[in-house]
Amino acid sequence: MKVFTGKLVFFLAIILFEGCLVRSQSVPYDYSANIECVKEPEKPLYGGGILKETEAKGYASGKKLLSENSKSAAPVKGSALKVDLKKDHHYALSVWLQLSKGEGDIRAVLVTPDGKFNTAGMIAAKCGCWTMLKGGATSYDDGKGDIFFETNVTAEVMAEGMALQPFSFDEWKGHRAESVKKERMKKVKITVVGPDGKPVPEADVSLERVGKGFPLGNAMTKEILDMPEYEKWFAARFRYATLENEMKWYSTEFHQNEEDYKVSDKMVELAEKHNITLRGHNVFWDDQDKQMDWVEKLGVPELKEAMAKRLKDIVTRYAGKVIHWDVVNENLHFNFFEGKLGKDASAEIFRDVAKLDSKPILFMNEFNTIEEPNDAAPLPTKYVAKLKQIREFPGNADLKYGIGLESHFAAPNIPYMRGSIDTLAQAKVPIWLTEVDVKPCKNQVEYLDEVMREGFAHPAVKGIVLWGAWHAKGCYVMCFTDNSFKNLPVGDAIDKLLKEWTAGHTGKTDSKGVLEVEIFHGEYNATVKHKEFKENCMTLDLDSKAEAKIELRSSTY
Repeated sequence: MKVFTGKLVFFLAIILFEGCLVRSQSVPYDYSANIECVKEPEKPLYGGGILKETEAKGYASGKKLLSENSKSAAPVKGSALKVDLKKDHHYALSVWLQLSKGEGDIRAVLVTPDGKFNTAGMIAAKCGCWTMLKGGATSYDDGKGDIFFETNVTAEVMAEGMALQPFSFDEWKGHRAESVKKERMKKVKITVVGPDGKPVPEADVSLERVGKGFPLGNAMTKEILDMPEYEKWFAARFRYATLENEMKWYSTEFHQNEEDYKVSDKMVELAEKHNITLRGHNVFWDDQDKQMDWVEKLGVPELKEAMAKRLKDIVTRYAGKVIHWDVVNENLHFNFFEGKLGKDASAEIFRDVAKLDSKPILFMNEFNTIEEPNDAAPLPTKYVAKLKQIREFPGNADLKYGIGLESHFAAPNIPYMRGSIDTLAQAKVPIWLTEVDVKPCKNQVEYLDEVMREGFAHPAVKGIVLWGAWHAKGCYVMCFTDNSFKNLPVGDAIDKLLKEWTAGHTGKTDSKGVLEVEIFHGEYNATVKHKEFKENCMTLDLDSKAEAKIELRSSTY
């Protein structure tokens, strides 16, 4: 994103006293959001949080926060919204904003006691209606902080329903644990009976997760075809995969009319051998720099013809073999096809893919929507608006859509990540984190763990694919193993999460022959042993049901 030049910056002045603070202990997280531009703003979340509701209403009841005459690019002493911040706390920020005229972007900044300017969120706003901004930031020190807003257009900004809610790190983790328990686990009842149908107490029951459950995958590269150790490492961990490059247009038709699907075909076969489910990545990429020279030189009629051929070839070839298509990659940052074919190019491509393969979910796929709050191109509000444009194109209303969030992180802003997903969730379509990685740094393992846990716990996230594919000449960003496929620290971190999220259970039936347990969704191999009966093994689908009966045979049978 271009740095705001301070065309317009003004600050709201409020001093909050200790007596006005609202205790955050035991406050549940509010996942609600709104993607509509409404005539009247809603009440503040958390009653305003540490911005006491009466105070927030008094200072932000449609009042102008930004002056057309203000040219400051930095906070002026005494002119910011003053807040008392706590050490090691995440702050959830929400506010309704609008402009006095026109349209533009409004950014919220939380200045923490260490002097750091943290972008807590940004929205595309306009005159005449209120848009909700939801995000946040983290304070690592006790002390005074400031909240201020800035915009990239010459207009006045008004705010209503502002809230700032603190959560300690432990409270934040508690939200995750509660959500995981609700969204990823279920209570199951297993009844063990003998040949006569009577309950068998004191039976040993072992449950081992073998499939289904929350989708977790990784990117796969063509080197896997010639390296058994790579194949073994990958297949032992992941049930989902994305071919990193091998389905892309530049991989299958680098030279015009010289198509080659041999590599991608073999990778699809390998995935099928190991029962690995594939995402189709991608049909088209909107980035001009990712087009072949011959594509860039085509006139409009020739480009349409080449695109129609590409679309038909890739989609029909792998129809029934992929559960998703990334239809037009990164069409918020880039617009190669829109520039050539018009503003509805993406919508037309979605329509044409669905005609050839109606079963997969059709995804937009974009970077920086949840990882970089300073990037104005893929803001959650703009993502939702683009998806709406595609949906409203004639014939597209009933297509199956998905939101793909690439999730290429540096140092994650976890409150912003959660708040952004809250906003995107209001589109009511599946959300996947599609290319998760974290740039190398001393805290890489810690950051990756935070991002993964945040994604896994969010109710709207339906799957995660990592972007840790192995290359002989080095990884894209994040390496799980060395060249001997021995885990590096990042690989150990992923193994730890896999072990945690696919954990089984062992226990004994009670006097009624019943074992009740809370367990992750999935398919399990159940093994039941008892000294008076033959061992029995069976597969239980605990994704679709919560009860099972297992019958034991007599040891003399």
